[in-house]
Amino acid sequence: MHYLNISFTHKNATLEVREKLSYPDDAALKICSEKLHKNEAINEVMLIATCNRMEVFCSCSDTAWATKHIISILADKSGLAQEELEGLADIYDESSAIFHLFSVVSSLDSMVIGETQIAGQVKDAFRFAYDNGFASQKIARAIKSAFKCAADVRNATDISSKPVSMASVAVSKLKSLESDLVDKKALIIGVGEMSEISAKHLINAGVKVTIMNRTIHKAQKLAQEVGGADIRPFEELKDAVNEFDILFSATSSQTPIITDEIIKPCDFDRYWFDLALPRDISFSKGNRINLFVIDDLKNIIDENLSARENAAKSAHGIIGRNVVAFFDALNMLDIEPIIKDIYKDAYKAAQEESLRAVEHGYIPKEYAQQAQKMCEQTLKRFLHKYTKNMRENSHEANIFTQYKH
Repeated sequence: MHYLNISFTHKNATLEVREKLSYPDDAALKICSEKLHKNEAINEVMLIATCNRMEVFCSCSDTAWATKHIISILADKSGLAQEELEGLADIYDESSAIFHLFSVVSSLDSMVIGETQIAGQVKDAFRFAYDNGFASQKIARAIKSAFKCAADVRNATDISSKPVSMASVAVSKLKSLESDLVDKKALIIGVGEMSEISAKHLINAGVKVTIMNRTIHKAQKLAQEVGGADIRPFEELKDAVNEFDILFSATSSQTPIITDEIIKPCDFDRYWFDLALPRDISFSKGNRINLFVIDDLKNIIDENLSARENAAKSAHGIIGRNVVAFFDALNMLDIEPIIKDIYKDAYKAAQEESLRAVEHGYIPKEYAQQAQKMCEQTLKRFLHKYTKNMRENSHEANIFTQYKH
């Protein structure tokens, strides 16, 4: 059994490529997971799909065969050539796949180092894969260890001392452009976690927030949760986009919801933040509109990375130790049943020999139980040295396997 991770992120794929690899809903995610899971080389699979990444994490019997199959399925889904995807993808296997997974969950691989959303997104991805029968013990074991590793990173470093997210970075960018946000008007389209975080930050900055969503009762619920927000029917989008100073959009629409057809010239500057993937906004530049998409926030993100560089270095060391511990534990799962069977056979032999001794009159019947215990203790003492060596040799072999490259 091998672990494999094929990764497309902000580091190796453009926003356009990531859009083509995105999934509009759970139904599409399930269809792709089913296609991946049908391959004989793949026994468990999980898809991690966010605005900044699309990754396939799996356990498989043949990494080369599984990689070829995964790239083929993703090429069919995205319309991109297999050769292009192979050239873009970061492919991790064995210990590097586990190290990468642990880094992702610990938010070391995020565009915003230390961001708070990725752990929940990975947890949701695993729950979806597990509930639909695509993931089981092998991936569950890796996920459980990944979250333990993330906890170790949080406890030992200050990388998450100031919780951040893509939404909070977007609001920081807005503050750098507009020094005074008090009484500014912001329209937030969508009701997901990104919208919730944006709303809370904007309200704290004194902005008058209005929430819009296709399902109005969801907009009402979010408005109550963030406190101090108004709601507006989605049917009024055509007018609303031309009335607000600030707009944040983070929907799950597969096509742009804001285009040139509904945009009118205004006599004030507008700041639009498109945090959706695929993007919600598509228009010709102009009309005093300042548009920022996910990849435009890189300057603030680079500053974030610099400020957390020392914490990140410490975190990588913690992740490395957790990877070693994971494979140690995994290896023990292989060796322990063997050791258990050895002791089981030894105790059975002790029982048989003590009974034989009684039957032949070598030992009085009333001492049969004591004789058996003595045999078991002798065998246990004899086997201890050898089973200890088995465990230690297994550990050394595991370390060699992880770092031989």
